[in-house]
Amino acid sequence: MFWPEGERRRLLQGTGVPEAVEKDLANIRSEYHSVVLPFMEAHPDLFSPRVRSLELYQQLVALVMAYSFQEPLEEEEDEKEPNPPLMVPAADILNHVANHNANLEYSPNCLRMVATQPIPKGHEIFNTYGQMANWQLIHMYGFAEPYPDNTDDTADIQMVTVREAALQGAKDEAERLQLCERWDYLCELEMVGEEGAFVIGREEVLTEEELTTTLKVLCMSAEEFRVLKEQDGWGDKREEDSLAITNIPRLKESWRQLLRDSVLLTLQAYATDLKAEQDLLGNKDAYSKLSWREQQALQVRYGQKMILHQLLELTG
Repeated sequence: MFWPEGERRRLLQGTGVPEAVEKDLANIRSEYHSVVLPFMEAHPDLFSPRVRSLELYQQLVALVMAYSFQEPLEEEEDEKEPNPPLMVPAADILNHVANHNANLEYSPNCLRMVATQPIPKGHEIFNTYGQMANWQLIHMYGFAEPYPDNTDDTADIQMVTVREAALQGAKDEAERLQLCERWDYLCELEMVGEEGAFVIGREEVLTEEELTTTLKVLCMSAEEFRVLKEQDGWGDKREEDSLAITNIPRLKESWRQLLRDSVLLTLQAYATDLKAEQDLLGNKDAYSKLSWREQQALQVRYGQKMILHQLLELTG
């Protein structure tokens, strides 16, 4: 969030990071003016005018976002409010990698950083900040793992992009209206939303139910859709509807075509293509001349595009 806006958009266009950061900044501004500033003004004995600054508050928020710990809720507590963040000096010095060798454990009386495997003398101790894709790491912490180290990396296909791909394939206005009706039906099922995304990992679709249902509804015949609405949904998911990465080549042709068209539209959002980034990553001299931010942004873009191009191969 502290990168200049122009640099953020230039380096991370298409990754989803600029949009996430803009939401953060808007929330911080709103919270500062509606809650924080009035509170400080009501307590002038505690907050002098020199600390009443949006810029300072933004730095404080970023510090808590990047360095705090948050105890996860138990499964039966899912509907409760999230636990408050904890600032734990010393525990926050450990870096993150997906293939970590230590883990934070919560107990009623203390926090413990516990090794998950033998760590030889002189080797770095790595914590995990959670199963985080590179775009999430750079958004929250300002770094990314070099390809292919982040086994938790993902690429997003915006839900509205699938709708756009389906509408582009419509033969006439009547078919476009049918697709809009089906999209509204999916919204009623809460399978899709205007700001939602289908999340694709290297080995699995993390939003499998949502994407499977969307492809099924958008690609079914008019008669099938009429029956679906009359029955108010369908029963248990059939095995052939599974959307594990290895199963994608066996999907119905219409499903694969819609998924492929959606991937192609998603790739258009990036400012550069995969070949240009492969060349840059393969040229050590050129890569070393990039700034830190340019290197990290490149890793984010490249990891996402590799997942999307894998989908292209599987749907071809």
